[in-house]
Amino acid sequence: MELTERRCKPCEGGVSKLTKEEVKKFNSRLREPWKIIDKMKISKQFNFRNYSETINFVNKVARIADEEGHHPVLLVFYSKVEVYLWTHAILGLSENDFILAAKIDEIS
Repeated sequence: MELTERRCKPCEGGVSKLTKEEVKKFNSRLREPWKIIDKMKISKQFNFRNYSETINFVNKVARIADEEGHHPVLLVFYSKVEVYLWTHAILGLSENDFILAAKIDEIS
């Protein structure tokens, strides 16, 4: 099943972090691999022509994040957005991060 067809599962801890091999496997399933940071976060920069496009993208990400119950950190600039994902409850990466990354890629 494609990552975009999956749903994020509630995570309040008690779930194991993905292994290095699992992170590589999930990252390879994304349209374009995201940057892996310190083996515990993934990140990607999205570029736009103007502020209006930037904010439109941010609003779409917010809707998806609320639907999935999994919220990224967003750094918003005039014509770019940096997205950071990790599962706070486990201080690392889970499948949820890659599900949300795939859904964000789909709207970019």
